Amino acid sequence: MANERLRSAITTSGLTAADLSEQVGVDPKTIERWILTDRIPHRTNRQAMAAALRRDEEFLWPTAVSESRVQSASQAEFVALHPNRGSVPAGSWQSLLEGADESIDLLAYAASFLHDTIPDFDDILIEKASAGVRVRLLFGDPDGSAVRLRGEEGGIGDSLAGRCTLTWKYLQPCLGVPGIEARQHDTTLYTSIFRFDEDLLANTHAYGAAANQSPILHLHRISGGRLFPHYMTSFDLVWNHANESLMHLVD
Repeated sequence: MANERLRSAITTSGLTAADLSEQVGVDPKTIERWILTDRIPHRTNRQAMAAALRRDEEFLWPTAVSESRVQSASQAEFVALHPNRGSVPAGSWQSLLEGADESIDLLAYAASFLHDTIPDFDDILIEKASAGVRVRLLFGDPDGSAVRLRGEEGGIGDSLAGRCTLTWKYLQPCLGVPGIEARQHDTTLYTSIFRFDEDLLANTHAYGAAANQSPILHLHRISGGRLFPHYMTSFDLVWNHANESLMHLVD
């Protein structure tokens, strides 16, 4: 499909392909391809063409500029890379948890480290929920096939199922509390997701390694970025397929 905006801008300018080739530094045939095939030039060439034609780059190549902005916004979302879970600063988990004012979304198989790291973890969740924070807890079904397979692949066997059971026992005070929703999932997880308002920690999974040995990406939501919503879309998919019936876990 031809780039009619570029064709019109060149015609209006009174410049020829030869004139533009000298100013931009490309072959005239390249400019013709940009017109006839709607081929998108490299950024430096787009900027040079826009300057020569005295038109906005966004007008001539709206798709390219839009993608460029998405790329920039997505890079801005990136806060830090931690090589493993233990390298996350000691107080970060509690700070993020206590700082949440709107949403807390937790997706993992067990994430028993949260109770180990934050002794009053349940109390904070209950306090947050009572203050109007939406809390969604999404942890593994101890009897599920996904947990069993992950335990085998991670080299810890039945230990993962045991950790899932322990996590649900720890969470009993939270179950049934208004504002706290909890579901068990039996889903293959490629990433554990810990979301606190605009901050999200994505703990990637690798075959043959436990989650605590794998990297964590710290992201902060930026308007126009794709990383934060990408992971939250994944969270919501697991949430929508998870088991809501947890009454058997409540004493």
